Amino acid sequence: MNEPVLNIVASRWRPGPIAGAEIAPIQAGDAVQIIPGLDLWDSWPLAHEDGRTARIGAREYWFFLSAPCFADPGQRHNAAKIRLASFGPDGWRDHGDCLPGALSPGSREWAGSAVLHDDGRSVSLFFTAAGRRGEGHSFEQRLFAARGTLGEDGPGDWSASEELVRPDGARYFIAAEGEGTPGMIKAFRDPAWFRDPASGQAHLLFTASAGWDHHDYNGVIGLATRDDAGDWQLEDPLLEAVGVNNELERPHVVVRGGLYYLFWSTQRRTFNPAGETGPNGLYAMVAEQLRGPYRPVNGSGFVAGNPAGEPTQGYSWWVTGEGAVWSFIDHWGMQGRNFADNPALLRSQFGGTPAPVFHLAFAGDTVTIA
Repeated sequence: MNEPVLNIVASRWRPGPIAGAEIAPIQAGDAVQIIPGLDLWDSWPLAHEDGRTARIGAREYWFFLSAPCFADPGQRHNAAKIRLASFGPDGWRDHGDCLPGALSPGSREWAGSAVLHDDGRSVSLFFTAAGRRGEGHSFEQRLFAARGTLGEDGPGDWSASEELVRPDGARYFIAAEGEGTPGMIKAFRDPAWFRDPASGQAHLLFTASAGWDHHDYNGVIGLATRDDAGDWQLEDPLLEAVGVNNELERPHVVVRGGLYYLFWSTQRRTFNPAGETGPNGLYAMVAEQLRGPYRPVNGSGFVAGNPAGEPTQGYSWWVTGEGAVWSFIDHWGMQGRNFADNPALLRSQFGGTPAPVFHLAFAGDTVTIA
Protein backbone atom coordinates (compact mmCIF):
# COMPACT_ATOMS: atom_id res chain seq x y z
CA MET A 1 0.00 0.00 0.00
CA ASN A 2 1.36 3.43 -0.95
CA GLU A 3 1.75 6.15 1.62
CA PRO A 4 -1.40 8.33 1.68
CA VAL A 5 -1.10 11.95 0.60
CA LEU A 6 -3.40 12.86 3.46
CA ASN A 7 -3.56 11.66 7.02
CA ILE A 8 -6.56 9.46 6.27
CA VAL A 9 -8.35 8.16 9.34
CA ALA A 10 -10.38 5.12 8.31
CA SER A 11 -10.94 1.69 9.77
CA ARG A 12 -9.39 -1.11 7.75
CA TRP A 13 -11.07 -4.27 6.58
CA ARG A 14 -8.50 -7.04 6.45
CA PRO A 15 -10.63 -10.20 6.68
CA GLY A 16 -9.48 -13.50 8.05
CA PRO A 17 -10.93 -16.76 6.68
CA ILE A 18 -14.45 -16.08 5.40
CA ALA A 19 -17.04 -18.74 6.10
CA GLY A 20 -20.48 -18.80 7.63
CA ALA A 21 -24.19 -18.63 7.01
CA GLU A 22 -25.60 -19.49 3.60
CA ILE A 23 -28.81 -17.89 2.35
CA ALA A 24 -31.54 -20.41 1.47
CA PRO A 25 -31.55 -21.51 -2.19
CA ILE A 26 -33.86 -19.61 -4.53
CA GLN A 27 -36.77 -21.70 -5.80
CA ALA A 28 -38.72 -21.41 -9.06
CA GLY A 29 -41.72 -20.02 -7.21
CA ASP A 30 -39.61 -17.14 -5.94
CA ALA A 31 -38.54 -15.90 -9.39
CA VAL A 32 -41.80 -14.17 -10.32
CA GLN A 33 -41.74 -10.64 -11.72
CA ILE A 34 -43.74 -8.14 -9.68
CA ILE A 35 -43.88 -5.66 -12.59
CA PRO A 36 -44.35 -7.58 -15.84
CA GLY A 37 -41.90 -6.61 -18.57
CA LEU A 38 -39.38 -5.02 -16.22
CA ASP A 39 -36.29 -6.35 -14.52
CA LEU A 40 -35.86 -4.97 -11.00
CA TRP A 41 -32.72 -5.13 -8.91
CA ASP A 42 -31.23 -2.81 -6.23
CA SER A 43 -34.01 -1.75 -3.84
CA TRP A 44 -34.52 0.51 -0.84
CA PRO A 45 -37.55 1.56 1.21
CA LEU A 46 -39.01 4.92 2.01
CA ALA A 47 -37.78 5.17 5.61
CA HIS A 48 -38.19 7.54 8.52
CA GLU A 49 -35.23 9.66 9.53
CA ASP A 50 -34.47 7.23 12.35
CA GLY A 51 -34.26 4.29 9.91
CA ARG A 52 -37.66 2.68 10.49
CA THR A 53 -39.43 1.62 7.33
CA ALA A 54 -42.28 4.04 6.68
CA ARG A 55 -45.76 2.51 6.58
CA ILE A 56 -48.35 4.78 5.04
CA GLY A 57 -51.70 3.30 5.93
CA ALA A 58 -51.04 -0.37 5.31
CA ARG A 59 -48.44 0.14 2.58
CA GLU A 60 -44.67 0.35 2.30
CA TYR A 61 -43.09 2.24 -0.60
CA TRP A 62 -40.07 0.70 -2.29
CA PHE A 63 -37.70 2.09 -4.89
CA PHE A 64 -36.07 -0.27 -7.40
CA LEU A 65 -33.59 0.07 -10.21
CA SER A 66 -35.46 -1.05 -13.31
CA ALA A 67 -34.94 -1.71 -17.01
CA PRO A 68 -36.67 -3.54 -19.86
CA CYS A 69 -36.03 -7.29 -20.01
CA PHE A 70 -33.03 -7.42 -22.34
CA ALA A 71 -31.86 -10.74 -23.81
CA ASP A 72 -28.65 -10.10 -21.88
CA PRO A 73 -29.67 -8.72 -18.47
CA GLY A 74 -26.20 -7.26 -18.10
CA GLN A 75 -27.38 -4.48 -20.41
CA ARG A 76 -29.79 -3.27 -17.73
CA HIS A 77 -27.13 -1.11 -16.07
CA ASN A 78 -27.00 1.05 -19.22
CA ALA A 79 -30.76 1.73 -19.13
CA ALA A 80 -31.48 1.91 -15.40
CA LYS A 81 -34.34 4.05 -14.11
CA ILE A 82 -35.64 4.27 -10.56
CA ARG A 83 -39.10 2.70 -10.30
CA LEU A 84 -41.55 3.22 -7.44
CA ALA A 85 -43.74 0.39 -6.17
CA SER A 86 -45.71 -0.20 -2.99
CA PHE A 87 -46.54 -3.32 -1.04
CA GLY A 88 -49.63 -3.85 1.07
CA PRO A 89 -52.35 -6.39 1.89
CA ASP A 90 -53.26 -6.68 -1.79
CA GLY A 91 -49.65 -7.29 -2.85
CA TRP A 92 -47.56 -5.08 -5.10
CA ARG A 93 -48.69 -1.95 -6.95
CA ASP A 94 -46.60 -0.29 -9.67
CA HIS A 95 -46.39 3.51 -9.42
CA GLY A 96 -44.26 4.04 -12.53
CA ASP A 97 -40.90 5.70 -13.06
CA CYS A 98 -40.00 7.76 -10.03
CA LEU A 99 -38.39 10.83 -11.62
CA PRO A 100 -39.54 12.60 -14.79
CA GLY A 101 -36.80 12.49 -17.41
CA ALA A 102 -36.28 16.25 -17.22
CA LEU A 103 -35.31 15.95 -13.55
CA SER A 104 -32.75 13.20 -14.11
CA PRO A 105 -29.25 14.63 -14.65
CA GLY A 106 -27.61 11.37 -15.76
CA SER A 107 -28.00 9.03 -18.68
CA ARG A 108 -28.89 6.35 -16.11
CA GLU A 109 -30.09 6.34 -12.50
CA TRP A 110 -28.28 4.08 -10.05
CA ALA A 111 -28.94 3.22 -6.42
CA GLY A 112 -29.55 5.44 -3.43
CA SER A 113 -31.99 5.84 -0.53
CA ALA A 114 -35.20 7.68 0.36
CA VAL A 115 -36.27 9.46 3.54
CA LEU A 116 -39.62 10.63 4.86
CA HIS A 117 -38.70 13.58 7.04
CA ASP A 118 -40.05 14.14 10.52
CA ASP A 119 -42.71 16.58 9.32
CA GLY A 120 -44.47 13.52 7.88
CA ARG A 121 -44.76 15.07 4.41
CA SER A 122 -41.37 16.06 2.99
CA VAL A 123 -39.41 13.35 1.16
CA SER A 124 -35.80 13.27 -0.04
CA LEU A 125 -34.66 10.84 -2.73
CA PHE A 126 -30.89 10.36 -2.80
CA PHE A 127 -29.54 8.66 -5.92
CA THR A 128 -26.59 8.19 -8.24
CA ALA A 129 -26.52 9.93 -11.62
CA ALA A 130 -24.46 7.73 -13.94
CA GLY A 131 -23.16 9.50 -17.02
CA ARG A 132 -24.73 12.75 -18.16
CA ARG A 133 -28.06 13.23 -19.88
CA GLY A 134 -27.62 13.86 -23.59
CA GLU A 135 -23.92 12.94 -23.64
CA GLY A 136 -22.04 9.80 -24.68
CA HIS A 137 -21.83 6.77 -22.43
CA SER A 138 -19.50 6.98 -19.44
CA PHE A 139 -19.11 5.60 -15.94
CA GLU A 140 -19.04 9.03 -14.35
CA GLN A 141 -20.94 8.88 -11.04
CA ARG A 142 -22.40 11.83 -9.13
CA LEU A 143 -24.49 12.04 -5.97
CA PHE A 144 -27.83 13.85 -6.24
CA ALA A 145 -31.01 14.46 -4.26
CA ALA A 146 -34.53 15.33 -5.39
CA ARG A 147 -37.08 16.76 -2.95
CA GLY A 148 -40.69 15.65 -3.01
CA THR A 149 -43.82 15.33 -0.96
CA LEU A 150 -45.86 12.41 0.30
CA GLY A 151 -49.25 12.28 -1.39
CA GLU A 152 -52.16 9.88 -1.67
CA ASP A 153 -50.24 7.76 -4.19
CA GLY A 154 -46.96 7.82 -2.30
CA PRO A 155 -43.94 10.10 -2.72
CA GLY A 156 -43.95 12.39 -5.76
CA ASP A 157 -44.12 16.01 -6.91
CA TRP A 158 -40.34 16.00 -7.24
CA SER A 159 -38.24 19.15 -7.45
CA ALA A 160 -35.20 19.68 -9.64
CA SER A 161 -32.30 17.44 -8.65
CA GLU A 162 -29.37 18.93 -6.74
CA GLU A 163 -25.79 17.64 -6.74
CA LEU A 164 -24.74 17.13 -3.12
CA VAL A 165 -21.00 16.62 -2.91
CA ARG A 166 -18.12 15.86 -5.27
CA PRO A 167 -15.04 13.64 -4.87
CA ASP A 168 -11.90 15.53 -3.97
CA GLY A 169 -9.41 13.36 -5.85
CA ALA A 170 -7.36 12.87 -2.68
CA ARG A 171 -9.57 10.98 -0.25
CA TYR A 172 -11.98 9.90 -2.99
CA PHE A 173 -11.11 8.96 -6.55
CA ILE A 174 -12.94 10.98 -9.22
CA ALA A 175 -15.04 8.24 -10.81
CA ALA A 176 -15.47 9.39 -14.42
CA GLU A 177 -14.10 6.55 -16.54
CA GLY A 178 -15.24 6.27 -20.14
CA GLU A 179 -14.96 2.49 -20.21
CA GLY A 180 -14.70 -0.27 -17.66
CA THR A 181 -15.05 -3.92 -16.76
CA PRO A 182 -17.89 -5.01 -14.44
CA GLY A 183 -16.62 -5.12 -10.89
CA MET A 184 -13.49 -3.13 -11.70
CA ILE A 185 -14.85 0.36 -12.43
CA LYS A 186 -14.12 2.98 -9.79
CA ALA A 187 -16.92 4.27 -7.61
CA PHE A 188 -18.63 7.34 -6.24
CA ARG A 189 -22.23 6.15 -5.83
CA ASP A 190 -24.98 4.65 -3.65
CA PRO A 191 -25.79 7.55 -1.27
CA ALA A 192 -27.45 6.22 1.88
CA TRP A 193 -29.05 8.55 4.43
CA PHE A 194 -28.26 8.07 8.12
CA ARG A 195 -29.20 10.25 11.08
CA ASP A 196 -26.92 9.59 14.02
CA PRO A 197 -29.03 9.12 17.17
CA ALA A 198 -26.09 10.25 19.30
CA SER A 199 -25.75 13.68 17.67
CA GLY A 200 -28.88 14.15 15.57
CA GLN A 201 -26.66 14.98 12.59
CA ALA A 202 -27.57 13.84 9.08
CA HIS A 203 -24.99 11.89 7.09
CA LEU A 204 -24.62 10.18 3.75
CA LEU A 205 -22.66 6.98 3.33
CA PHE A 206 -21.53 6.04 -0.16
CA THR A 207 -19.51 3.54 -2.16
CA ALA A 208 -16.20 5.01 -3.34
CA SER A 209 -12.62 4.28 -4.34
CA ALA A 210 -9.49 5.46 -2.52
CA GLY A 211 -8.01 8.61 -3.97
CA TRP A 212 -4.69 8.12 -2.23
CA ASP A 213 -3.90 4.62 -3.52
CA HIS A 214 -4.39 3.43 -7.10
CA HIS A 215 -4.34 -0.28 -6.33
CA ASP A 216 -6.68 -2.26 -8.61
CA TYR A 217 -8.60 -3.21 -5.44
CA ASN A 218 -9.12 0.01 -3.50
CA GLY A 219 -12.74 0.14 -2.34
CA VAL A 220 -13.77 2.44 0.50
CA ILE A 221 -16.99 3.45 2.25
CA GLY A 222 -17.26 7.22 2.23
CA LEU A 223 -18.96 9.70 4.54
CA ALA A 224 -20.46 13.16 4.07
CA THR A 225 -22.10 15.23 6.82
CA ARG A 226 -24.69 17.99 6.52
CA ASP A 227 -23.52 21.16 8.24
CA ASP A 228 -25.60 23.80 10.01
CA ALA A 229 -26.11 25.66 6.73
CA GLY A 230 -27.59 22.55 5.12
CA ASP A 231 -24.57 21.88 2.90
CA TRP A 232 -22.90 18.47 2.65
CA GLN A 233 -19.22 18.23 3.60
CA LEU A 234 -16.87 15.37 2.72
CA GLU A 235 -15.19 13.54 5.58
CA ASP A 236 -12.59 10.78 5.69
CA PRO A 237 -13.86 7.33 4.70
CA LEU A 238 -15.36 5.19 7.44
CA LEU A 239 -13.78 2.04 6.03
CA GLU A 240 -11.11 1.14 3.49
CA ALA A 241 -10.30 -2.17 1.85
CA VAL A 242 -7.22 -1.19 -0.18
CA GLY A 243 -5.57 -4.34 -1.47
CA VAL A 244 -8.59 -6.43 -0.46
CA ASN A 245 -11.69 -5.53 -2.48
CA ASN A 246 -12.66 -3.08 -5.21
CA GLU A 247 -16.37 -2.59 -4.43
CA LEU A 248 -18.00 -2.15 -1.02
CA GLU A 249 -21.44 -1.54 -2.49
CA ARG A 250 -24.58 0.04 -1.05
CA PRO A 251 -23.19 0.76 2.45
CA HIS A 252 -25.67 1.62 5.20
CA VAL A 253 -25.79 1.69 9.01
CA VAL A 254 -28.25 0.07 11.42
CA VAL A 255 -28.05 0.90 15.16
CA ARG A 256 -28.81 -1.86 17.67
CA GLY A 257 -28.15 -1.86 21.40
CA GLY A 258 -25.95 1.23 21.18
CA LEU A 259 -23.76 -0.34 18.47
CA TYR A 260 -23.37 0.86 14.89
CA TYR A 261 -23.50 -1.92 12.31
CA LEU A 262 -22.03 -0.87 8.96
CA PHE A 263 -23.32 -3.16 6.19
CA TRP A 264 -22.31 -3.50 2.55
CA SER A 265 -22.57 -5.99 -0.33
CA THR A 266 -19.74 -7.36 -2.41
CA GLN A 267 -18.94 -10.14 -4.87
CA ARG A 268 -16.25 -12.77 -5.13
CA ARG A 269 -15.00 -11.27 -8.39
CA THR A 270 -14.22 -7.92 -6.73
CA PHE A 271 -11.89 -9.45 -4.12
CA ASN A 272 -8.16 -9.34 -4.77
CA PRO A 273 -7.45 -12.94 -5.81
CA ALA A 274 -4.04 -12.70 -4.15
CA GLY A 275 -5.67 -12.55 -0.70
CA GLU A 276 -8.63 -13.84 1.28
CA THR A 277 -11.79 -14.01 -0.81
CA GLY A 278 -15.42 -14.54 0.07
CA PRO A 279 -18.72 -15.27 -1.64
CA ASN A 280 -21.23 -12.84 -3.08
CA GLY A 281 -22.82 -11.75 0.14
CA LEU A 282 -23.67 -9.31 2.90
CA TYR A 283 -20.76 -8.09 5.03
CA ALA A 284 -20.50 -5.82 8.08
CA MET A 285 -18.30 -4.12 10.65
CA VAL A 286 -19.36 -2.84 14.06
CA ALA A 287 -18.36 0.11 16.27
CA GLU A 288 -19.46 2.09 19.32
CA GLN A 289 -19.84 5.28 17.29
CA LEU A 290 -20.44 6.23 13.67
CA ARG A 291 -16.87 7.23 12.87
CA GLY A 292 -15.46 4.07 14.41
CA PRO A 293 -13.06 2.49 14.91
CA TYR A 294 -14.82 -0.48 13.31
CA ARG A 295 -14.08 -4.17 13.79
CA PRO A 296 -15.39 -7.08 11.69
CA VAL A 297 -18.59 -8.76 12.82
CA ASN A 298 -18.31 -12.52 13.23
CA GLY A 299 -14.51 -12.17 13.20
CA SER A 300 -14.26 -11.82 9.40
CA GLY A 301 -16.92 -9.29 8.43
CA PHE A 302 -19.03 -11.94 6.69
CA VAL A 303 -22.73 -12.04 7.60
CA ALA A 304 -24.47 -14.18 4.97
CA GLY A 305 -23.86 -15.22 1.38
CA ASN A 306 -25.14 -17.17 -1.54
CA PRO A 307 -24.98 -20.97 -1.17
CA ALA A 308 -21.85 -22.60 -2.56
CA GLY A 309 -23.91 -24.48 -5.14
CA GLU A 310 -25.59 -21.29 -6.43
CA PRO A 311 -22.97 -18.56 -6.05
CA THR A 312 -24.81 -15.93 -8.14
CA GLN A 313 -28.41 -16.47 -7.03
CA GLY A 314 -28.86 -13.07 -5.33
CA TYR A 315 -27.22 -9.74 -4.70
CA SER A 316 -27.49 -6.19 -3.35
CA TRP A 317 -28.60 -6.82 0.22
CA TRP A 318 -30.24 -3.99 2.17
CA VAL A 319 -30.89 -4.27 5.92
CA THR A 320 -33.91 -2.26 7.05
CA GLY A 321 -34.21 -0.59 10.42
CA GLU A 322 -36.26 -3.60 11.53
CA GLY A 323 -33.44 -6.02 10.64
CA ALA A 324 -35.17 -7.42 7.54
CA VAL A 325 -32.83 -8.12 4.61
CA TRP A 326 -33.98 -7.35 1.08
CA SER A 327 -32.14 -8.23 -2.13
CA PHE A 328 -32.88 -9.26 -5.71
CA ILE A 329 -32.76 -12.57 -7.56
CA ASP A 330 -29.78 -12.59 -9.90
CA HIS A 331 -28.80 -15.73 -11.87
CA TRP A 332 -30.40 -18.52 -9.86
CA GLY A 333 -30.81 -22.26 -10.47
CA MET A 334 -27.61 -22.47 -12.50
CA GLN A 335 -26.85 -25.97 -11.15
CA GLY A 336 -23.21 -25.65 -12.13
CA ARG A 337 -23.97 -24.62 -15.71
CA ASN A 338 -22.21 -21.69 -17.39
CA PHE A 339 -23.15 -19.08 -19.95
CA ALA A 340 -20.43 -20.05 -22.42
CA ASP A 341 -22.02 -23.47 -22.94
CA ASN A 342 -25.59 -22.32 -22.29
CA PRO A 343 -26.04 -18.72 -23.50
CA ALA A 344 -29.84 -18.92 -23.16
CA LEU A 345 -29.36 -19.04 -19.38
CA LEU A 346 -28.43 -15.35 -19.40
CA ARG A 347 -32.13 -14.57 -19.77
CA SER A 348 -33.94 -17.68 -18.59
CA GLN A 349 -32.21 -17.88 -15.20
CA PHE A 350 -32.12 -14.17 -14.39
CA GLY A 351 -34.70 -13.34 -11.74
CA GLY A 352 -34.88 -9.55 -11.92
CA THR A 353 -37.29 -9.46 -9.00
CA PRO A 354 -37.10 -9.19 -5.18
CA ALA A 355 -35.62 -12.20 -3.44
CA PRO A 356 -37.24 -13.80 -0.39
CA VAL A 357 -36.71 -11.59 2.66
CA PHE A 358 -34.81 -12.93 5.67
CA HIS A 359 -34.07 -11.41 9.07
CA LEU A 360 -30.96 -10.87 11.17
CA ALA A 361 -30.25 -11.45 14.85
CA PHE A 362 -27.85 -9.01 16.55
CA ALA A 363 -25.74 -9.95 19.58
CA GLY A 364 -22.81 -7.64 20.13
CA ASP A 365 -20.11 -8.39 17.56
CA THR A 366 -22.13 -11.32 16.19
CA VAL A 367 -24.76 -10.97 13.47
CA THR A 368 -26.52 -14.08 12.20
CA ILE A 369 -29.53 -15.10 10.14
CA ALA A 370 -32.44 -15.27 12.57
